[in-house]
Amino acid sequence: MKDVTDATFQSEVVERSKQVPVVIDLWAPWCGPCKTLGPTIEKVVNETEGRVELVKVNVDENPAISQAFRVQSIPAVFALKDGKVIDTFVGALPESAVREFVAKLAPVSSPADLLVAIGDEESLLAALELEPNNEGAIAALAEIWVEQSKFDDALGLLKRIPETEATARVASLARLRKANVETANDEELEKRLNILLDSVKSDEAARAEFVDLLRAFPIGDERIAQYRRKLTSRLY
Repeated sequence: MKDVTDATFQSEVVERSKQVPVVIDLWAPWCGPCKTLGPTIEKVVNETEGRVELVKVNVDENPAISQAFRVQSIPAVFALKDGKVIDTFVGALPESAVREFVAKLAPVSSPADLLVAIGDEESLLAALELEPNNEGAIAALAEIWVEQSKFDDALGLLKRIPETEATARVASLARLRKANVETANDEELEKRLNILLDSVKSDEAARAEFVDLLRAFPIGDERIAQYRRKLTSRLY
């Protein structure tokens, strides 16, 4: 636990929350409920062993922070992650409620999650023995299998979980490489996309390959948006 001021808030709370969830306890020396809540929240956060951090803000001495959070009564508690408020409560809650609040910020890793963190094929298979639908294990193992040219195995595995941007990219790479489409060379990708543009309106297979090719670019690549616009203009 540390005391934070208006001057140190950006570095010690906002920036720090990009590495670990930070709980902010806004209090004042004259506030009775603050004195009740303070030891409780400090105890509970300490039990996370660093997975959550606690800072305290004296609202009398740091009005800018109070104004930023629009604090109307204290104690007021906010949880920040990645620089954004993700949860909050006001008042001296009982320990059970404080514990529930903090637990949501620092879920305990399951044995399967620990295996996923190791990341090799053997560990990921072991994780799926424990949790057959563990999303992290499935996504990581499918990516390994694509690199091993086990395309059908990877695609079958990915069907177990809802599609995300990351897993959609892995599935697209599996389909493209299974069809011997070059995905490692950006110039070849663009060349193929331009060829397919003439067929996307009338050919469903061409549309599907076009979308798969877009996903072969790195996530966030500006060419994805450019070619999506070209696709839309051809379809409509």
